[in-house]
Parts: sequence; C-alpha cells; structure tokens
Amino acid sequence: MGIGELAARYGLAAHVLRHWEAVGLLSPARQPNGRRRYGPEDDARVALIVRAKETGASLEQIRDLVAAGDGTRRREILVRHRDALARRMERLRSELEAIEHVLECPHEDVFECPQFQRMLTAGPTWEACDSA
Repeated sequence: MGIGELAARYGLAAHVLRHWEAVGLLSPARQPNGRRRYGPEDDARVALIVRAKETGASLEQIRDLVAAGDGTRRREILVRHRDALARRMERLRSELEAIEHVLECPHEDVFECPQFQRMLTAGPTWEACDSA
C-alpha cells in the first residue's frame, strides 16, 4: 500500500510516517520511481509505534525496542517501560483525586481549604473536608 493509505489506516498524516522513517523506525520498500510501498510488516510496525506512543513511549524508546535484536532484550525494555508507566499512572490517579477533592470541597475557594493547602505542601492526603 502507499503512504497515504497506511497513514489513513491509523489516522495519521503522511508526514508522520516519513518522520518515523527518517528516525529509523520504518524502512518501506521503494518503487523504481521512488514511491514508498508498505507491506504487512510495515503495517504491524506502525501499529506497534502507535500503541507504544499511546502509552507515553518516546520515539527513542520505541526505536530501542524495535532494534533490541532479541526477545530477552525487548522484555527488559518493556519491563522498564511498564514500571515507568505504573509510576505515571499512580501520579495521574493522585491528580484525579486532587481534582475530585476540589470539585467536592465545601470551601467556596479551594485555596482556603486546609486539606488543599496540605496537599500543596506535603503531597496528597485525600480526606474529605469537615468544615467550610
């Protein structure tokens, strides 16, 4: 398939695939006229890149994963990424709790809330406010 067709399958602009090629993530076949031709392996690679980016992986991390050379090395890379992702998810859960606290706080101005002030200075300790 051509670059436009492959890009459209994933909701990407064609220039994104060209960039991924420039940074070494893709290497499509070329027709005699220089046009890129993507096969099933390229399609699978784009799917991997898109999924990895959705988890917060950088192009450099994805390139390391693709270039790892063997399953053992890939697993090591994925373990590190999984652990980083778990830490990120925990921070996001904490931020979600902060937003929920602000939305449920009886204080008219959350900056007057002692619980919110404690969160700002000492990290989240999410308990309901007793007084307004």
